[in-house]
Order: sequence, then structure tokens, then C-alpha cells
Amino acid sequence: MKNVWLALLVLSSGALVFLMIRRQLPKGWFVRFGTHLVLAALAIYAINFSGLAPGWYMPINPATVGVVAVLGVPGIGLIYGAQQLLLS
Repeated sequence: MKNVWLALLVLSSGALVFLMIRRQLPKGWFVRFGTHLVLAALAIYAINFSGLAPGWYMPINPATVGVVAVLGVPGIGLIYGAQQLLLS
């Protein structure tokens, strides 16, 4: 099970590096990034309290919201994978 979480962490980290290299800053990036921050916080809140991931809790703080805002859904997997690796 630990190998699965390690693979998820490696794949998510690779996706982060790929996105950081590929992205260029378009006009209005600040507004779009602010919108992504709000949507990321709402997504984390919804997952925490909807019961979609029973027994798992992701804290809502600047680091987790920032990772999810930049990576989207793979960012949620990255945070959960990192938690499982660090806590087990």
C-alpha cells in the first residue's frame, strides 16, 4: 500500500513540475488565480464534509489550498498521498 502512495506522490510531483515549466502568465492571471484559490478551498471543504473520503481529513490552510489551486484534482491526490506517506 505504501508503494501506491509513493507512486501517487511521484506522479503528482511530476505533474506539478510539468505545469510550472509549461505555463506562461496571460493577462488577468491574478483574477483567475484568485478564483482558483476560492474554488480549491470550496473543493477541499466539500470533500472533507461530504463523506467522499471517509476517515481522511485535509486541513484548509494556505499550503493545501495553493497546491490544489495550482494542480486541480491531482493536487488533492498529492496532498492525500503525502499525508499517507508522512503519517504511516
